[in-house]
Amino acid sequence: MGNKLYVGNLSYATTEDDLKTLFAKAGTVASVEVIKDRETGRSKGFAFVQMSTDAEAEDAIRLVNGQQLDNRDLRVSIARPREENRGGFGGPRRSDSGSGSGSGRYDARRSDRGGERGGNRSRGPRDGGSQR
Repeated sequence: MGNKLYVGNLSYATTEDDLKTLFAKAGTVASVEVIKDRETGRSKGFAFVQMSTDAEAEDAIRLVNGQQLDNRDLRVSIARPREENRGGFGGPRRSDSGSGSGSGRYDARRSDRGGERGGNRSRGPRDGGSQR
């Protein structure tokens, strides 16, 4: 089965200590990791909890799934293995495409065009001319 659990629907205020205390009712908690946004450091609203044994993981699912923590109904299930990163937009990256930047994403900050979406912002509003 597996002893690593996915815990979803977390409040952004829920801490790793809160989860460790809650899951300890089902057995020995090996580790807890609240997943956070790299840039802001804010919780993404889910975590992974690893129990010591598969039996404890099963008990934790029975005890904690649907239980409220910080006014949120928790969703607990066996964690699925991480899928291979396939690049942007769900498809494999193509290094032989010769398309230049490679990502295919539009970045308004790097646009050559003027106007509201990027480019030279020193021009006057909407007219593209100089300011008076």
